Amino acid sequence: MAHRTKHCPCGRGLAYSECCEPAHLGQPPATAEALMRSRYSAFAMDDDAYVLASWHPKTRPDHIDPDSRLRWVGLEILESTGGGLFDTEGVVEFRAHYKDHGKPGDMVERSRFVRHDGQWTYWGPILTNGSLANI
Repeated sequence: MAHRTKHCPCGRGLAYSECCEPAHLGQPPATAEALMRSRYSAFAMDDDAYVLASWHPKTRPDHIDPDSRLRWVGLEILESTGGGLFDTEGVVEFRAHYKDHGKPGDMVERSRFVRHDGQWTYWGPILTNGSLANI
């Protein structure tokens, strides 16, 4: 299969089949950071179903409206706290690089992740004043 040697969009330097593909196929990520990376890869690959499925049901929107002009081109994890094998919450701060009509840009977000039914889920962004969104 051709995708086995393709590098994963999340930037870890692994083949997609060894990195985010197992999550996209239903294997829950073991850490909040791994979920963050798999969500970024899903955005980059236009896998809206995975993005929604990995969102906590209390904060999940009904749908997402992808922008066909936007292409995700790189991910940097800036900080990751908690979110390990024995944690119930975690925070991942990241910078996602994109191109919009060929013009480069980036977005930075501190995201909260929580376990739901034993699996990591994306809760939402932590607002700039330190408060948590959607609580």
